[in-house]
Amino acid sequence: MSFSDPHYSDDAGQSPHTALLGSEFVSFDEATQTATMRFTVKREMTTWRGGVQGGLIAGYLDDVMGYAFVAATGGELAPLNLDISMTLIRLIPDGATIIGKGRVVKAGRRVVFLEGELLAEDGTIYARSTSTALPTPRPTPTDTGMGV
Repeated sequence: MSFSDPHYSDDAGQSPHTALLGSEFVSFDEATQTATMRFTVKREMTTWRGGVQGGLIAGYLDDVMGYAFVAATGGELAPLNLDISMTLIRLIPDGATIIGKGRVVKAGRRVVFLEGELLAEDGTIYARSTSTALPTPRPTPTDTGMGV
C-alpha cells in the first residue's frame, strides 16, 4: 500500500478535525520515523491571554504523533491513545504558524510509544509530549460512518 496522506477522507478529502486544527502534512522521514506537520493557529483556539488553550495544544500534539505512527505503518494502523502527557513550555500566540514533529519511539504488536513537539518557525519550543497507545487497524471513512 502506498502512503500519501494518513488522514481519513471525507467529502472534502480531509478528516473533520483537519480544518479545526489548521493542520497540513509536510513530510515523513522513514529513517527516523518522524512526521512533520504545519499548523496555523486560529483566533478561536486562543484564550483571553492570547495563547492557544492547553487542551487544544494536546490536539496538535496528538495529531502529529498519530500521523507519525500511521505513516510508519504505511497507512495500515492508527494509534488508540492510552495516555498523553505534555509539558507546556511557552504560550503559543494567536496567528502563529506551528511546526509539529511527531516520532515513533518504539512500536510493538501490543503497545506504541510516541513523542511529539511543537515549535515556532525559528525553532523555539512551545510544547512537548509523549503518548502510549495501542496499535489498531486504521478505520476507513465507511467504518466510521463519515464516508459514502
